[in-house]
Amino acid sequence: MKTLLMHSDHNFDWRRDLPPQSADLIQDLGLPVLFNAMGGRDEFRLQVAQRGVLWSLGDPEAIVYRQRALSDCVAHPEIVRAIYDLTVETLIERRKIWGWFGQMPELNLRYAVQVVELLMRTLRRLRKTAVESGSLFHSPAFTRFFAMLLEELNDEYFELVNQHLRRLQFKRGVPISARLGKGNAGVDIVLREPPAEKQHWSELILGPLDGRLRFDVHPRDEGGHQALQELRARGINLVADALTQATEHVLGFIAQLRAELAFYLGCLNLRAALQGRGLATCLPQPMPASSQSLSARGLYDAALALEAQGDLVSNDLSAGGKSLVVITGANQGGKSTFLRSIGLAQLLMQAGIFVPATEFSAAVASGIFTHFKREEDETMTRGKLDEELNRMSRIVDRIRPGDVLLCNESFASTNEREGSEIGHQVLGALNEAGVRVLLVTHLFDLSQRFRREAADGVLFLRAERLPDGTRTFKIREGEALPTSHGQDLYDEIFRED
Repeated sequence: MKTLLMHSDHNFDWRRDLPPQSADLIQDLGLPVLFNAMGGRDEFRLQVAQRGVLWSLGDPEAIVYRQRALSDCVAHPEIVRAIYDLTVETLIERRKIWGWFGQMPELNLRYAVQVVELLMRTLRRLRKTAVESGSLFHSPAFTRFFAMLLEELNDEYFELVNQHLRRLQFKRGVPISARLGKGNAGVDIVLREPPAEKQHWSELILGPLDGRLRFDVHPRDEGGHQALQELRARGINLVADALTQATEHVLGFIAQLRAELAFYLGCLNLRAALQGRGLATCLPQPMPASSQSLSARGLYDAALALEAQGDLVSNDLSAGGKSLVVITGANQGGKSTFLRSIGLAQLLMQAGIFVPATEFSAAVASGIFTHFKREEDETMTRGKLDEELNRMSRIVDRIRPGDVLLCNESFASTNEREGSEIGHQVLGALNEAGVRVLLVTHLFDLSQRFRREAADGVLFLRAERLPDGTRTFKIREGEALPTSHGQDLYDEIFRED
């Protein structure tokens, strides 16, 4: 059995390593805040949230598949939480069952039987949920899941399992067949199906009446008893191994179900945290990569929203058909926050999650990368520009056409002329190769080069600044200005109230 609640054709791998660019994404986009909102203090749910978000989906249909499952979870959170709690309870109870994995097959068999009995109770409860609540779910993921439970876990299945468990008690002994091999050694040992549980009265008095030979081992024949015990152990070991493998299969199903439901519950937690602040969320519209679509209404930075106090400023965006977006404007005008909000929305959309906006639509990207400015290297082993170039080199080694690159003040650690030249060559080449670039920069010469050489494919945005110097934190369409607004800094430092 497969859960298939997050992917239509394979199970979600919640144990895999994070993508290579994860460290930069986590730091630059403020993802620890979101992961904590999704997983809380539960280390397992935090691990699932990280992998579910950072391993992006690159197919719009796969994203919609997950979105529809998430919509079912929103509609019936109490049912989803009850199933999740059942999986957690089962895995905890399983750890309480004492097992002996050594040279004692009977103890191994007893452990496996106890685990099977626990799992059967869990599967019965899952089937009961499917019977009572399965019709309330409409997504392909949950519809298939509940249909599978009803089909696979029918009454005949449970009765067959119970019959096997009763036979494994070996109330009438352990039936084993063997033949004599070289040196009269027992070979081809096979555990046979136990005889019928009900015995005729004559068998109870006279013993088996099937004509087979039988013999009794003398009570004082220690060697004979030891030989029979070894033969019995070899026979039981066969079924103990088979039953243990069966339990591991079902336990794997329960663990997988727990992981995939943990992801959806994390999504519900994040949505509740944002809505608790009175903030809007929406299911975005993923578009094919070739469309170069990128638009939003009411977009805001979710990480900032969960940490900051007071009102937040949202922004709109319409960058359809533009493969390069250049954002300029005065310091502390909201440019970095705006760029981070776009990156978060893109990442969450490709995880099949709600995004922090009233509307959002974007072309899917095969990979999402960030190159944000860093603080000075405390070890002083390299300069800031050297560190920036090394990070960009690692990105270039991995980035591919169709990916998205978010740059915040890249190459600003050197002078205007040198930084503009490096940025123009590196970012221009990436953009020409098919990478969508979103750039926040103070380098006026760099923005002017992009305006002259690729005006049709570039969207210029500018952080709004009123004539009196007030920042509205609104990002409007507009080209870069040749001023650095030094008067603002002068007034801030030297002006007397």
